[in-house]
Formats: sequence, structure tokens, C-alpha cells
Amino acid sequence: MAALKQAAGPRTLALMLTNPNTLGIFEARVHEIADIVHAAGGLLYYDGANFNAILGRTNPGAMGFDIVHFNLHKTFTTPHGGGGPGVGPVGVKKILEPFLPVPRITFDGTRYGLDYAQPKSIGKVRAWYGNFALILRAYAYILSQGSDGLAWVTDRAVLNANYLAKRLRAQLDLPYPGLRKHEFVLSGGKLKDRGLRTMDLAKRLMDHGFHPPTVYFPPLIEEALMVEPTETESKETLDAFADTVAAILKEDPEIVRTAPHNTTAKRVDEVLAAREPILSWRMWRKKKGV
Repeated sequence: MAALKQAAGPRTLALMLTNPNTLGIFEARVHEIADIVHAAGGLLYYDGANFNAILGRTNPGAMGFDIVHFNLHKTFTTPHGGGGPGVGPVGVKKILEPFLPVPRITFDGTRYGLDYAQPKSIGKVRAWYGNFALILRAYAYILSQGSDGLAWVTDRAVLNANYLAKRLRAQLDLPYPGLRKHEFVLSGGKLKDRGLRTMDLAKRLMDHGFHPPTVYFPPLIEEALMVEPTETESKETLDAFADTVAAILKEDPEIVRTAPHNTTAKRVDEVLAAREPILSWRMWRKKKGV
């Protein structure tokens, strides 16, 4: 907080936060943060990545945020990935409404229309409709859940995360004390004693039918393994995952280091894949000279 107070000043435009943070820890002093940013003339921007942790319990407005973008793929059941289907609506407080893009959708009680007469607007934004089908899907999901259902989503996501964290911290380290919200980040630093890394554990999980969690993020955790079970997993699945991690850590390190063994594609050179991606059959044929 002292560092934030020192950094905030006349040149402060905005501060972006997600609450809870990537470690799954809720920032209880968020109102103090908002006061510091607002006192400097800045805006507080909410990254909706961790919305699963607050549905029906609180909201960005109550925390003092001025702007929020919704990650529909992380909370409201829309697809993500493939370079295009994701979509993220942005909401603002009333004071920022005059600056929103045009055209605005209007309704006079009978007909819908488009309003371009907004003198303070930032203007038209390309592809302003967004991915309409996914916005509609998210809206249908919200209506189907209702306020009670959305609160249940948060309660179950938080319960699942804390239950799984308690089971896994017997196998791997859980940096920073306290309860988590919807996700937690383990440290696989002790794997190095056996000549292994978090990536090896993740690849071996694939052999057991589990999609591995995110690895090496956030970077402030050594050999990070970020686990977000969400509200949809049953206790049986969570127990199976925890039991599998425990079993893998007892296996011959060479088996783990050379995993996966049961997948169509074996371990790839990820550095080469990033530098020279092969994104189509045609690119593969050209690479092979066939």
C-alpha cells in the first residue's frame, strides 16, 4: 500500500486489478486501493478473469471499480481459444457512459434503433457487435442460473478450490497462508530434488486422462502449478486428481520425465514450436518437403 501511495500521482491514468488475484487471494483492502487511485484522479479497472469467485457475493462496483471487462469464457460458459471465439463485454459506471463507442442501441417502446449522436463518444470501434452468438450464450446461461444459481457457482468453486488445495499441499508446497477463493497456485520446487519439473508432472497427468493445469504462471511462484477446479467438478473427480498427483510423485522419475506415453503426440520441442509454428497441413508438408 505504501508503494501504491508513492506511485499514484498527477500522471496516474488507471490501475487494473483482478480481485481475488491470480493466487486466489481476495484483496480485503480494495476500498483503500480505490481511494488512493481516485484521489490521484485515476480510474480503477477490473479484470474479470476471476469472476467465478465473487458471483452473487459482491461485485466490482461495490469494490470501487469504475470499469470492468467480463471474461465470458472463464465464468459464463462460452468457448475460448482457437484465435477467435472468445469475447469480453466491457461495462462502465455512469460517469463514463458518454464516452462509450457509437452507435448505441436505442428502444422507444416499439422499435430498436442506432444512435450516433453522442458528442463525447470515442467514436465507432471496428467489429463493435463483438461475437454476438457468445454474448447471447452467456446471457442465456445467466438467466438459466438466476441470482441464487450464480451465488451457488461461487460457493461451489470456492469450496472445490479449498478442498483440493488442502489435499494437494501434502504433496506440493502452497506458498502464502490463508484460504483461497476459486483457484490456488502450488509450487513444484521440491520436484527438483528428484530431477523433475512441474512440466513433467503436467505431462504425466495427461497419461492418466487429466487435462493438466496451467504451469509456470504466475512467475512469482517457483515451478508454479495453477489449479482452478471451478464449480463443475465432483468430489470424486477432485479426489481422483489428488490421488493421481500423489501416485505420480511416487513413480520412477524417468517415467515422469519422458511423459506423456499414452497420447498420440509425445512431448514436443516447445521452444521450436513457438519459434516455428506449424499451423496447417500445408505448412507441415512444406516443412517436410512433400
